[in-house]
Amino acid sequence: MNPYPFSEHSTIDDSDDVLVGRAREGDHSALDTLVRRHQAWIYNLAIRMLYQPEDAADATQEILVKVVTRISSFEGRSAFRTWLYRIATNHLLNQRKLRKSLDSFTFQAFEATMSEFADADVPASRIPARLLVKESLIGCTSAMLLCLSSEQRMVYILGAVFGATDRVAAAILGLSPAAYRKRLSRARSDLHAFMSGQCGLIDRTNPCRCEKKTRAFIEAGHIDPDRLMFADERLQRIREVIPAAIQQLDAVNCEYARLYREHYFYQPPEDYADVLGELIRSTRFQALVHATGEPASNKHRGENGPV
Repeated sequence: MNPYPFSEHSTIDDSDDVLVGRAREGDHSALDTLVRRHQAWIYNLAIRMLYQPEDAADATQEILVKVVTRISSFEGRSAFRTWLYRIATNHLLNQRKLRKSLDSFTFQAFEATMSEFADADVPASRIPARLLVKESLIGCTSAMLLCLSSEQRMVYILGAVFGATDRVAAAILGLSPAAYRKRLSRARSDLHAFMSGQCGLIDRTNPCRCEKKTRAFIEAGHIDPDRLMFADERLQRIREVIPAAIQQLDAVNCEYARLYREHYFYQPPEDYADVLGELIRSTRFQALVHATGEPASNKHRGENGPV
């Protein structure tokens, strides 16, 4: 179970505080619980920022290493989830090598590439056609997100896809709520304008159809029928892990975001509490934790400052 962390008044805050206190006293099981509670949301944020599951898995582990090795610097001036997700968002926004590789993603280039892909029927495969089309849909709409700047992409994922309120998302990103709303409005405008003019999922008069582009995606190597990256019908969808009350409040903006909320909520490829377990229990780690007691604003300014 992955509790929803982006509510205005999250039900996990009090429990997080108790676990943080125990973790800082050396309780390994409390730290394990914190990692397991938040790792799936971090991974889902990472995969939508970075697109490739392997990159998202690496980034998730790197983020969690930062969190567990800096937990003694958490001073409680904000909710633990705010502190944690600020580390996560800053880490993802500072992936310079990956960001450089995504610079070629623009709406103009995306449109040109899609126009080069001829329409065709879904090819015969041992994989059901509906899964190949779903892979095409999720891959294509995920690639559209990459056409936003990294900052726009982050605010859109937090607000439009995950349903974070402006105050929660602004606190995570180190912005004022007004500045956050302005950035989200711009991201929505840019992405939705492109989708309105291109995507058949939004407007049936648009020529682009997932089922008609699937063969071209396969032939171009964007889809591997033997190794689907995104389509997994065993998983919950994002809309199923967001509280209903939040979706009702955000209904006016859901025409486009609903496509992203139909994407799957992925479980990380590994349980990072187990992966980090040896580190957490090591003498070297315990010494490090107890040596990092100075305020985060002094010791780790780059991870806690505004976007």
